[in-house]
Amino acid sequence: MAKCLVTGGAGFIGSHLVDALIERGDEVLIIDNLSTGKREYLNPKAKFFEVDLRDFEKIRPLFEGVDFVFHQAALPRIPLSIEKPAETNEVNIKGTLNALIASKEAKVKKFIYASSSSVLGGNVTLPMREDAPCQPLNPYALQKYVGELYCKVFSEIYGLPTICLRYFNVYGPRQPREGCYVPVIGVFLTQKTQGQPLTITGDGEQTRDFTHVFDVVRANILAMESDKVGKGEVINIGAGRNYSINQIAKMIGGKAIYIPPRPGEMRHTLADISKAKKLLGWQPKIKLKEGIKNLLEDA
Repeated sequence: MAKCLVTGGAGFIGSHLVDALIERGDEVLIIDNLSTGKREYLNPKAKFFEVDLRDFEKIRPLFEGVDFVFHQAALPRIPLSIEKPAETNEVNIKGTLNALIASKEAKVKKFIYASSSSVLGGNVTLPMREDAPCQPLNPYALQKYVGELYCKVFSEIYGLPTICLRYFNVYGPRQPREGCYVPVIGVFLTQKTQGQPLTITGDGEQTRDFTHVFDVVRANILAMESDKVGKGEVINIGAGRNYSINQIAKMIGGKAIYIPPRPGEMRHTLADISKAKKLLGWQPKIKLKEGIKNLLEDA
């Protein structure tokens, strides 16, 4: 049994990760300020601390005796980062640095960082490899990239084992469904259940590699267990197949309308997942059509 700490453990991905760790029999601590996380997502078998990662003195003692840290906490939306670059910078960079320092001082066995495919930015060759040059198109992407660099530096200078998982468009149960900055599948599901037309930005031919949250959780646990990683490696976690937003709208069903494109977003994403297969023994199990079908049944 391991002692694990999950930052953002009341959030979409973090809460599923907590559930899986509890299911394994691990002891789990959650740090979450509930700014985007939800109290109802908290697993009652985990120890919950409602604190903000920006407050180092409050979070520091919680890392004592922890074996593995899963850093999921972030303000994760591109439009929000464009609207509020200072606030998102505080959470996504200072919060990450505080978690790394606390992990180093507590001598944790491994720090697993949730990064984003958005770090690669524009003009990338598909499929996207981890060693492609990063050209962030927005503050959120830049903040996530800085987190990757910090992880590598902490491994090289302080000997803290770290690994960065670059998530590609995660969807699934508990995904955000309300508010101004909701990802596309969540938007479409809400619109469909409310009998509204599906709003497609731009021409809808932009493509995304959608990854089910259960597959993402499995990748995190494999990253914790793998003895092949821990030096700040960056690993893509994606489905290895992309779909256009128009195709997603057809899968969900209903009338679609088109609205202006949003600034700072990539045109296409598609993950090369050969590194995940090699170093983690991971590959996705849930196909997009199956995942959407399940979400529609539960809507």
